[in-house]
Amino acid sequence: MKLNQITVPTINLERSLEFYQKLGLQLIVKSTEKYARFLCPDNNSTFSLHVVDALGTGPGVYVYFECDDLDAYVNSLVGQGIKFDEMPEDRSWLWREARLKDPDGNQLILFFAGENRINPPWRITE
Repeated sequence: MKLNQITVPTINLERSLEFYQKLGLQLIVKSTEKYARFLCPDNNSTFSLHVVDALGTGPGVYVYFECDDLDAYVNSLVGQGIKFDEMPEDRSWLWREARLKDPDGNQLILFFAGENRINPPWRITE
């Protein structure tokens, strides 16, 4: 099995389109005013937006985008006016992460984990 796509809710498709294109995602589908899909630039995974009447409450979904040169990428986004809640920081789980929210409040984490993404020292072995 391979994870291919994540869809997050939005109440303003045009605003979200602009935001995610600034992040570097390539718009590949825009169907009516309710749905859009992007191609992630470094592989064939996709990310989409679906218009809803109201956003949910609570913490919602956390979406992680892996970046090889996290610090430089975050700095380039800051230069484009993207606001981060947390700048790149090394975490105890051996990932380097920066956190921000999209225009609808969905939590995004840009990260670099290298080999620790799938092979952390505490990985379960059979």
